[in-house]
Amino acid sequence: MRVPPGFPVSALGLAAQVPLQSPLNYTSMATAGFAFKEGAEIFSPNDLVQLPRAATGVANPAGDLVFVPVSQYSLKEKKNTKSIHIAAVESTILPIDVPLTSGGEAFWLDDRTLAHAVAEGSDKNKVISLYALSVEIDSSLGGLRLPDFPVLIGKFPTDTATNFRYSPKASYLVFSDYVHADGDLKKVKENDEAWENRGDTAFVYDETFERHWDTWVGPKRPSLFSVELQKGLDGKWVLGTIFTNLLKGTGHHAPVEPFGGTDDFDVSETDVIYTAKDPQLPKAWHTKQNIYLVDIHGLSAPRELTSGKQGATHGPVFNTAGDKVAWTELARDGHESDRAELVIYDLKKDVRYTLTHHWDRSVSSIAFAHDDKTVFFTAGDLARIKIFSLQVPPTPSTSTVDPSFSDESRKPRELTSTGAVSDIQPRSNGRLIFTRSSLTSPNEVFILRGLNESGKPVLDKLTKLADAGLKGKSLDSGDDFWFEGAEGKKIQGWTIKPPGFKAGEKKKWPILLAIHGGPEGAWEDQWSNRWNLNVFAQQGYFVVAINPTGSTSFGQELTDAISEDWGGKPFVDLQKGWKYVLDNFPEVDPDRAVAAGASYGGYAINWIQGHPEYGFNFKALVCHDGAFGAQYHGYSTDELFFFNYEWGGRPWEPRAKEVIAKYDPINFVDKWSTPMLVIHGSKDYRLPETDGIGAFHALQQLGIPSRLVIFPDENHWVLNHQNSLKWHYEVFRWLGKYSSKDE
Repeated sequence: MRVPPGFPVSALGLAAQVPLQSPLNYTSMATAGFAFKEGAEIFSPNDLVQLPRAATGVANPAGDLVFVPVSQYSLKEKKNTKSIHIAAVESTILPIDVPLTSGGEAFWLDDRTLAHAVAEGSDKNKVISLYALSVEIDSSLGGLRLPDFPVLIGKFPTDTATNFRYSPKASYLVFSDYVHADGDLKKVKENDEAWENRGDTAFVYDETFERHWDTWVGPKRPSLFSVELQKGLDGKWVLGTIFTNLLKGTGHHAPVEPFGGTDDFDVSETDVIYTAKDPQLPKAWHTKQNIYLVDIHGLSAPRELTSGKQGATHGPVFNTAGDKVAWTELARDGHESDRAELVIYDLKKDVRYTLTHHWDRSVSSIAFAHDDKTVFFTAGDLARIKIFSLQVPPTPSTSTVDPSFSDESRKPRELTSTGAVSDIQPRSNGRLIFTRSSLTSPNEVFILRGLNESGKPVLDKLTKLADAGLKGKSLDSGDDFWFEGAEGKKIQGWTIKPPGFKAGEKKKWPILLAIHGGPEGAWEDQWSNRWNLNVFAQQGYFVVAINPTGSTSFGQELTDAISEDWGGKPFVDLQKGWKYVLDNFPEVDPDRAVAAGASYGGYAINWIQGHPEYGFNFKALVCHDGAFGAQYHGYSTDELFFFNYEWGGRPWEPRAKEVIAKYDPINFVDKWSTPMLVIHGSKDYRLPETDGIGAFHALQQLGIPSRLVIFPDENHWVLNHQNSLKWHYEVFRWLGKYSSKDE
C-alpha cells in the first residue's frame, strides 16, 4: 500500500531497544567453541531477537480499525526498524504497514484520523510535532491506504511530551510531561539550560527516592497537562497554545514512575481521573496511591475519591457516560502484591463500593462495556491472564467495601481461558478487542464477538504479525502439572519440551529448572523477550518452571505465604516439584541438571548454592540480578517498602534481623560448590550490581568455576538487542559446558 513520501519518520510508544554499544562480533563468538543451535524448525535466540515485537493494539472509536506499534531488529543491518501496522476489524481487506524510523506515539483523533507525535529539530530546538494522518478503506484496492500527506497540527514546547489521551467530546488533549518546580511547561527548556550550566555535577537530596529503577532523580517531575485540540470548519485540526498544568501546586506527580503511562489516568468530556502517590508520605517506604478527579480545563483543584485507608491504586477509567469511574485498589499500604480489588465510584451519588471483595484473584486492567451495563477486566488465574466480566449493579445507598449484590455482580464470568490478555477495549454491538500473547506467540490482536448474546462469544484473530517469523518452528505450548507442596497446598508447574522429544526415551534430555522473580510473580502462559522458556527448550533442554509459594494467580493466601519465608516454603515446593518431574519423566537426565533464575529467582540460585542438602544436584547455575546480601539490600534498594514487608521490618529491627539470620544467602556461602554464571546490570537500582559482584568474589575466592557478566547500560532487565544476544550466548555456553554428555 502507498505511503506518502515525506511522511514524518517516527515510531510509536514502544519500549524501543536502540543499541547502546558497538555491535558484538558474532563470528568470533561462534568460533570460540560454542554456537547456538539453529535450524528451520528451531527457534533460536537469533530468531527471538529478530521477531517482530508488537505493542498492544489500539482500536478506533467505531471499532472497525486497529493500529499496532511494531518494531523489528535486523542482525544483518544491526538496526531496529519501526512501523505502524493498521488492520481492519470487520472486513478481510489487507492491512497496511507504515514504516517509521524516529521516536513518537500515535492515537486516534476520530475513526479515520490518527494523530502522530514525533520529536523534530536539533539539540536545544527539538520539540514534539503533532501530525494528522488520514486512513482510508479502499475497496477497489482491497486494502487500506493513506490518501493524503500528513498535516501538521501544532507543536509542543518540549520534546518530552508523551502519554496522549484525547477526549473528542471535550475537544481537549491530555498528556504528561516533565516540568521543574515552577510547573511551567513553556519554561522547561530555559530551566533545563540553567540546570545544565549550574557549574557542577552534584545531585543533592533531602528525601528518599534519590534514584529509582535505573535513573537518578533530577529536578523535574511528571505532571498532567491539557490543551485544546479540535477540528475547524475548514476540516483542519488545530492544537491550542495554552498548556494547563492540571496538577500544579498539588504535590501530585503522574503518571507514577517508573512504569506509569496512559493506564495511570483517563479522560471524559469534563474531567480527568488519575492516580498519584500520596504527597504526605515518604514515597520510598509507602505504596499508598490516591485517586483524584480534576476538571479537564484546570478550573478547580483535584478532588480525592479514595477513602484514605487504602494502599496502591492503579488503572482508573471512566465509563462511557462519564458518570462512574473504576480503579483497582490494594488494601495495605507498604505491600505491592496485595489482592487488587475492583472499586467503582458513582460520581453523581458520591458513593464508592468494592465489586470483587469476595473474589480471590487480583484485578488488573478495567473497561466498561459500550452500554455501561457490564464491566470487563483482566486477572491472573491459574498461570493465565484472562478476561472476566461482571454486571454493573445499582449503586448502593452508602459507600461500602462489602456490598450485597446478586450473583451476576459477584461471580465473575470467564471469557478467555488461555494466554495472557492485555489492553481490553469494548466496542459497540457486544464486541471486545484486546491483545494477547502466549508461550508460543508474542502479542497479536484479537476480537470477541457476541458478548450481548446468550451463546458462547466468537473469538477471531485480527493480526498475524509474528506468523512469518514462527513458521515451521516447533514451539511447545507447555503442559501443566500439579503436585502437593508445602503444608499440603496444591502447586502448579509447567513442562516445556524440546524439539524431537519422544516419550519413553530414557535419560536423553538435560533438564533445566527455571525459577521466576518477584517473588510475587508467576510463570504464565505468556510470551517473553527476555526469559523465554521456549528458547531454553529449543536449545535442547527439558524445561521445568514451577510456581511455588509466593506465586500470583493462585489465590492471595499462596501469594502472601512467602513473606518473611523466602528460603522456607518455596523451596519445599521446588524440591517436591522437582521430584515429581524426575519421577514422571524418565526421558530427562538428572545427571545433566542445571538451573537459572533472576531477581528473586537469582536469590533462589544463591540460596540453593548454600543448601546442598536439598539434593537438586545441579551441575551449573545461572544467577541474573539476584539478591545476595539481604541485610545490605534493606538499605540499598530503591523501593524500601518491598524489603520492609518481605523481611519483617527495617533491617535493624528485631524481627527483620531474625529473618535475615535465617534466610540471607550470604550466611551460607561456606557451603557453595556449584559452578555459577553471575550476570548483573550496572543501572539496576532495585538490586544494585554489588550483589552480583559480591557473589562472584565469593565464588572466585572459594575456587568455584565462575564467570561474571556485567552490562554497564542495563537495569534489572536486559533490553538492548545486542546485549540480549550476548546474554543468551553466555547463558547457553555456560549451561552447555556443564550439562553436555561429555561432562
